[in-house]
Amino acid sequence: MNSNQTEPGGIYVHIPFCVKKCPYCDFYSITDSSFQPVFISALIKEITMAGRKSPAFDTLYIGGGTPSVLDQDAISRIIEAVYDSFKIFPDPEITLEVNPGTVKQDQLKGYRDSGVNRINIGVQSFHEGNLIFLGRIHTAGDADMTVQWARNGGFDNIGLDLIYGIPGQTRKSWFFDLEKAVSYAPEHLSCYMLTYESETPMENDRQKGLFKPLGDETVGDLFTATREFLANKGYAQYEISNYARSKSLRSRHNSKYWSFVPYIGLGPSAHSFMEPERHWNKASITAYISDVNAGRLPGGGLEVLNREQMMLEAIFIGLRKTNGIDVAGFDKKFGVSFSEIFGKQIDDLKEKGLIVENQTTCALTPKGMLFLDSIAGMFAKQDFEQESRQCK
Repeated sequence: MNSNQTEPGGIYVHIPFCVKKCPYCDFYSITDSSFQPVFISALIKEITMAGRKSPAFDTLYIGGGTPSVLDQDAISRIIEAVYDSFKIFPDPEITLEVNPGTVKQDQLKGYRDSGVNRINIGVQSFHEGNLIFLGRIHTAGDADMTVQWARNGGFDNIGLDLIYGIPGQTRKSWFFDLEKAVSYAPEHLSCYMLTYESETPMENDRQKGLFKPLGDETVGDLFTATREFLANKGYAQYEISNYARSKSLRSRHNSKYWSFVPYIGLGPSAHSFMEPERHWNKASITAYISDVNAGRLPGGGLEVLNREQMMLEAIFIGLRKTNGIDVAGFDKKFGVSFSEIFGKQIDDLKEKGLIVENQTTCALTPKGMLFLDSIAGMFAKQDFEQESRQCK
């Protein structure tokens, strides 16, 4: 991690176990729980090795997979190893992902006692039919109980994940999910659009015509309606899929991904970013365990971003945030004038009502957020080198 780091980094731990693989998910996971003991031992070894050269962090996010297939003792060991191996700032945000159907109230209380202070619950929907289509193992009743148990277990920072854009979904049925979610007064909500990732069972079924995806116009309407609905309920959007009751309740960890802050990933397939390098671990639990037990970090690949790639990344992650791209920060970081390089694109997008710009920021409008990928593509077509020379 850079010695001139000004903001604490984040640590992500990937738990690669699931009771059952969801058909839409392309994250690395396995269903063979017999690997759990040897994996935990290997993970703690990797944490020890990785901690030797990394200075300061203030968030720990334990995701997956389904981390809640692990008991309190395993989560405690992971958190203790992180504290032993890394410099952790006071009052860190420690998040654990849990899925309904895999936890009980005493288990959640145990996680809280272990040091977890933020819980993220993968509800996805409160409609039984949607849960079946998504291949979830839990029922709407399980989701209801999990949220209540989390509160009873001492959690005062709860996030709920929901999915929209499910085939057959209407504004009415989606609003039912939203109404149900806000009735628990969670501190945070993530509303993700269903995407069909290549080579997943759901995408294969879509290609075979086994179901009819929701149309783009309908999905766009649901996105816009979500923003308006949650704003009226006191949840402000701060990133394209994320809403919080206040600025202090935003996900501190995930915000690092959208701000060029360094983060380190531990566990199979986990990614790390330390400017200008991005590297990742092997996406195989057997290869991961073998490497770590042999005293090697389980590297699966390395990418060194050049200046143009860094600029494009800054644009893409900046446009994901509701406060947009920090223009002055961009200019200082890359030694260019953002407004001069992208003036034509910005003018065209402003005219179409897709972007708003002032002297300090350039941000997508709610309408523009519907076209994030294509708008980012417009910026990517710019001749950076020619324009950069003109700005010097």
